[in-house]
Amino acid sequence: MDNLKEQMKELARCAKEASRALALLSAEKRNRCLIAMADAILSAEDEILRANQQDVENGKKIGLSSAMLDRLTLTPGRISAMAAGIKEVAALPDPIGRELDFRVRPNGLELRKVSTPIGVIVIIFESRPNVTADAASLCFKSGNATILRGGKEAAASNQIISKIMVKAAQSVCSEFPAYAIQVVSTPDRQAIPELLSLREFVDLCIPRGGEGLIRAVVECSRVPIIKHYKGVCHVYIHENADCQMAKQIIVNAKTQRPGVCNAAESLLIDESVASDILPLVGAVLLQKGVKLYCSPQASSILTQALPRELVKDNILSIDKSTWDHEYLDLSLSVGVVKNLDAAIAHINRYGSGHSECIVTNSEEAALRFHLAVDAAAVYWNASTRFTDGAEFGMGAEIGISTDKIGARGPMGLEELTAYKWLICGMGQIRK
Repeated sequence: MDNLKEQMKELARCAKEASRALALLSAEKRNRCLIAMADAILSAEDEILRANQQDVENGKKIGLSSAMLDRLTLTPGRISAMAAGIKEVAALPDPIGRELDFRVRPNGLELRKVSTPIGVIVIIFESRPNVTADAASLCFKSGNATILRGGKEAAASNQIISKIMVKAAQSVCSEFPAYAIQVVSTPDRQAIPELLSLREFVDLCIPRGGEGLIRAVVECSRVPIIKHYKGVCHVYIHENADCQMAKQIIVNAKTQRPGVCNAAESLLIDESVASDILPLVGAVLLQKGVKLYCSPQASSILTQALPRELVKDNILSIDKSTWDHEYLDLSLSVGVVKNLDAAIAHINRYGSGHSECIVTNSEEAALRFHLAVDAAAVYWNASTRFTDGAEFGMGAEIGISTDKIGARGPMGLEELTAYKWLICGMGQIRK
């Protein structure tokens, strides 16, 4: 234990020293390093795929679910997207040194509020090795040192990606600190509480993964955390919805990539149109292999309207205790609500504050939904799958927050900065 504690302390101490060096690195040099990192990842595609294949095979042996294996697996396309994401980050405006406020006091003092790096950021995540590149590039662009703790299932992928990025940056910038990007190599779970006890070195933790992981991190951490626990996202079909649009949105939100936090987990539909629209929407979802966990009213509508062979074993019951369940697979909760206000009340009770959607042609209903629903991202006639840093134009994403203090929603460069006041005087003293 003492050895592990010392390992984590040294890791964090080196990161703190690197963060101070990064604060002096110009935007031009940071961008040059990022471009080199992206190019190096593309050039090392075969090496990365070999390491990832090793992780995938190990994942299969330990019985990872299909959703987790999907998150773990890298392909040439995903590697290209990883590199493209880094280049997008490089092309974004420099988040450091932005003037957020300026004022001159009656005594002549000039005060400027400017954005600064946070310092040392620990990223804890599961499965998806592309997070290594996304998180490291965003933290580096914003002048922060990064300590990455991925799951043991992605150990080989995470290590090779980080080594490629560091080596590439050092090849084009001699001032790049070697410990600006580090990966915790030990699989020992005790490393996390040890690392997150080091308030003198670590400034922020961002956990990314399942609810169990995030709650465990929150429970043990002594440093600030930005997080979301889970993504229980709803698509609500209002009585004035366009049927074809509603079908397209819910099918995309549920099936395009079901194992991610912005996928829809619940479908609500107004009672006045449920008998007409729900069978049409339900049929498409069932044909795509989605299991529907239905309220009694929704179940009755679907079983009466659809062929028995289609609904057999695929229409299941749901009760109040499971409306807030995050499936992360081809499963969906389905309910019928009385009206808009009932839908809003249901979402605010069972939703996780992540992403919620209303499908309607009524601007009045959409405005009420926008104002009343308590979530980080609230959609009108669009899939919840757009809650993503890249889709929001932020470049690669560091995570999604459902907190209300500090960052909320997709987190990009601006959310990785703090600020300080710079004061210029001419000998003023306070009387």
